[in-house]
Amino acid sequence: MERFALLYQELDRSTATLDKRAALIAYFRDAPPRDAAWALYLLSGGKITSAKRKIATSAELRAWIAAAVDMPDWLVQESYDHVGDLAETLALLMPDPDHPMEDISLADWIELQLLPVANAAFEVRREAILRAWRGLTLDQRLVFNKLLTGSLRVGVSKRLVQQALAELSGVDIARIAQRMLGAWLPSPAFLRDLLSAKRLPSDSQQPYPFFLASPLEADPGALGDIADWLLEWKWDGIRLQVLKRRGGVALWSRGEERLDGRFPEIEAATAHLSRDCVLDGELLAWRKDDDAPLPFTALQTRIQRLKPGPKVLKETPVQVLAYDLLECDGEDLRSLPQHERRHVLESLLQQCPPDSPLRLSPRIQAVDWNEAGVLRASVRERGVEGLMLKRLTASYQAGRRRGDWWKWKIDPLTIDAVLLYAQPGHGRRSTLYTDYTFGLWTGETLTPIAKAYSGLSDKEILELDKWIRAHTTDRYGPVRAVEPLHVFELAFEAVNLSRRHKSGIAVRFPRILRWRRDKPVVEADQLETLKALARQT
Repeated sequence: MERFALLYQELDRSTATLDKRAALIAYFRDAPPRDAAWALYLLSGGKITSAKRKIATSAELRAWIAAAVDMPDWLVQESYDHVGDLAETLALLMPDPDHPMEDISLADWIELQLLPVANAAFEVRREAILRAWRGLTLDQRLVFNKLLTGSLRVGVSKRLVQQALAELSGVDIARIAQRMLGAWLPSPAFLRDLLSAKRLPSDSQQPYPFFLASPLEADPGALGDIADWLLEWKWDGIRLQVLKRRGGVALWSRGEERLDGRFPEIEAATAHLSRDCVLDGELLAWRKDDDAPLPFTALQTRIQRLKPGPKVLKETPVQVLAYDLLECDGEDLRSLPQHERRHVLESLLQQCPPDSPLRLSPRIQAVDWNEAGVLRASVRERGVEGLMLKRLTASYQAGRRRGDWWKWKIDPLTIDAVLLYAQPGHGRRSTLYTDYTFGLWTGETLTPIAKAYSGLSDKEILELDKWIRAHTTDRYGPVRAVEPLHVFELAFEAVNLSRRHKSGIAVRFPRILRWRRDKPVVEADQLETLKALARQT
């Protein structure tokens, strides 16, 4: 644990990317393989606690520390509010031991001390945690608490970790990123395979890292001649890769989740392709009668079913609109220009029958950027979010690399809503009320319709936090109800009718545009206004 605690401190205190990468290289070079595997897992966002693997809840940790240091619960809570991080609060409240325990490796702490007590009886879990608190020094106690709370945020991205491993091993970072996709268990064997220069049998089961577009906020004319760009619709579905390799088919979402079994019609259509390949595209619920996409909410009914029955398959058909070909007959095509990959993709999908759920995402024709802008203005009627702009000479890269792929989305829908509830944020915002719930008028009653937490400046957040504390009317755990006195303009991408929400509607990606200090609450919008937008989109 001492070695990993030193790494954590070095990463936490450094602001230079090169210094962080050097610290990671040194750690992975010198750490025992079991420790290195767990460090990789944790620094890449993995957690040892989950809803199914309970070691300690936040409430239990606060109660245990209060009893251990003979401190009232309210003072522990006040300390937490002041520090803003539970793991750090717990570490600071417990005094250092007179005789620290013998150092235990990171892997042994996790595999022999923590995981064996997960889901155990209350007393067993409590004693395991207290024993660690009483024997660890401050820096090690902090890291130990980070393992318990699952908040090991230390200014290191997954890509930075991959860069360090690539530099250490000489393996291409794209191969390392590909092997780290999906669920994996930290072990010396996984680490060995991850850094192997050889092509492994397991590589055939892995997707490629997704190439992500950047939002276009400037005039598209600055991109140059429109003839140098491929234009497609920006679909509102689930991004996924469809893999057909060596007779097997796999579906991978951008969230690194395998979707096998949930969309059997896609798997069956892929199995009938004449060549092995990896497609990149969008999964959408699709209306067959008028050949148009259904709202995203319709697709959600399919995602939640691991094995959909005949009724679901009939009521909510799906399609994949493919827009890129990353691999064909075992050959990696990502370094080829966009127009060459598109040409091979068109040839491949031409073999599919007309009713196949695998289709080519159509190319949008426009003579200039003005005509493209007119098409963009019509996207809501088409059930799409905007236009995708892809440089014809671009290779397929990994992650968000600005310059070659842009998403030119339609201006958001907006509505004026009233602040009803607030609760604390997370991380550095955990001491401030930054997560808000907004409502619209239904007659003389305000009905909650959306939650949003982004869009305000730091100055506005501080001002609103102070106001919330002074105008709280009720409390529900961490949530405060406030006097309905402030109006905010909210933006969102789409709105759909929904039976799952009390308001009857569901909005997509709500965020705050501005604080409408100029507008009285009585002039906030009606819920029927939002429902009317849902019927139009």
